[in-house]
Amino acid sequence: MLNKRNRTPSSNISRALYLYFLGLSTRGVAKAMFFLHKVKRSHVAIWNWIQKYKPQKISIKRKSISEFIVDETLIKVGPKYIWLWVTIEPENRQILALFLLKISKERNMFVAERFLSGLVEIHGKHPVSTDGGTWYPQACRFLKIRHHLNSSYEKSIIERTIQYIKDRTESFDDYFPCRKVNSKLNHIINWLNLFVDYHNNELKVLK
Repeated sequence: MLNKRNRTPSSNISRALYLYFLGLSTRGVAKAMFFLHKVKRSHVAIWNWIQKYKPQKISIKRKSISEFIVDETLIKVGPKYIWLWVTIEPENRQILALFLLKISKERNMFVAERFLSGLVEIHGKHPVSTDGGTWYPQACRFLKIRHHLNSSYEKSIIERTIQYIKDRTESFDDYFPCRKVNSKLNHIINWLNLFVDYHNNELKVLK
């Protein structure tokens, strides 16, 4: 399949996205694509591919999900801090959802309910495991979902996942910072979608 605008095969676009995710700058990706695959594209073209990237739907059967393990963490977007909400399932360690809160900087029952209802819509109802945040049991009661506090194992895997996300995203914008006014959040959402696809696909390869 070809990209209609510049006639670039989708396989080459995927390779470029993969290289970018591994940590190369867009200029570095452009150089690597020419050196490795004789594909000559500018760093601007690479950046456009990243922005137009559409994440794949997470292909995991509802019945194979034993529970949602949910937590949230602060990430810095420019001078501001925004909450990033994360959900994984313990069996395959796949990331089921990432959610950036655009408007409020608070953690509360309404935001938790919004996040969890999105999960339920895609993956069905499953028990929810969280830390001691009071907003989670409130949201679960409203949505009629079973809730329990993390076991030591559940706490360990969600904390490792979040730390992994933070380690990999901490400096990504240094490679090609977004120059457009008020577009930093969309920039990060695009990158996080790419991150989730890459992470989940890597887990499949390792099986």
